[in-house]
Amino acid sequence: MIRRFGTPPESGRTYTLRHGAYAILPLGDQVLLTHQSQPYPEFQLPGGGIDPGESPLHALHREVIEETGWSISTPRRLGAFRRFTFMPDYDIWAEKLCTIYVARPVRQMHDPLEPGHSAIWMPFDLAIDALGNPGDQHFLAQL
Repeated sequence: MIRRFGTPPESGRTYTLRHGAYAILPLGDQVLLTHQSQPYPEFQLPGGGIDPGESPLHALHREVIEETGWSISTPRRLGAFRRFTFMPDYDIWAEKLCTIYVARPVRQMHDPLEPGHSAIWMPFDLAIDALGNPGDQHFLAQL
């Protein structure tokens, strides 16, 4: 069974299953995070949804470059968790199945492509507290 973080599912509510791939990107004593300004400000692990027909690793590379502008190499799967949340960008309640990887940031190719996203380097201890969900916090604290 995959561990759940955050609030439990609400009885009677329908949730859409959303698979996603997310990266922990350490460099020295810092980690690269995404800051998303809309619909509310939040620090996140770079990553996101896996499109139909897309592999998790392809989605990971695509999402990291879209949200941070950085290319990555040598991703290694750390684990997965579930969380139940409202996704205002899609106007859905989702059961997010989040697969977490650790990877090496190689180089910044360009600024983030996603509107409202910024790439932020942050010390590990501050990043753990800054992340917007307890699943991301849990996996970052494991490194």
